[in-house]
Amino acid sequence: MHKLMTAVLVVLTVLYPLGVYLAMGRVAPQWLAVLLVLLAMVRAVVTRQRFWWAVASGAAVLALAAWWQGDALAVKLYPVLVNAVLLVVFAVSLRHPPTVVERLARLTEPDLPPSGVRYTRKVTAVWCVFFVANGAAAAYTAAFSSDATWALYNGLIAYVLMGCLMGIEWCVRQWVKRRGALA
Repeated sequence: MHKLMTAVLVVLTVLYPLGVYLAMGRVAPQWLAVLLVLLAMVRAVVTRQRFWWAVASGAAVLALAAWWQGDALAVKLYPVLVNAVLLVVFAVSLRHPPTVVERLARLTEPDLPPSGVRYTRKVTAVWCVFFVANGAAAAYTAAFSSDATWALYNGLIAYVLMGCLMGIEWCVRQWVKRRGALA
């Protein structure tokens, strides 16, 4: 049941930009903000991860801004918030190892060699750059683009870019392993 609930929450989170786009003009931004906070809080409770509690706290701030301003900008800034929180998590792990990517790598390779630790550190830094760029693009589309462009970028293009980065990293990792640099 826990896995099903987590899967449903992941789908709802991924579909958030499309939901906001479809609801704009039909649902007041304040109510969209309440739904955003509820989604983030449920995800935090279900996953029990500090990351999602941070996102839920940020969503609450965005919801307050939406209520205060009465417009959808605060609701559209949610992807910026998620990128900012991810940036902080990844950047802090660079300062206080093990890095996020190293922790993930150790799930499948518990005895990660020092070369693997160095590699995962570089990958973590690449993800930090990605979160800065993606967050900036999300902020730009929220502030200066049409609702359709915002939804397209944050609901599709950002995920495609993330998938491309994962795919490129996987290919680079295979190449580095073949060269014996991760042994």
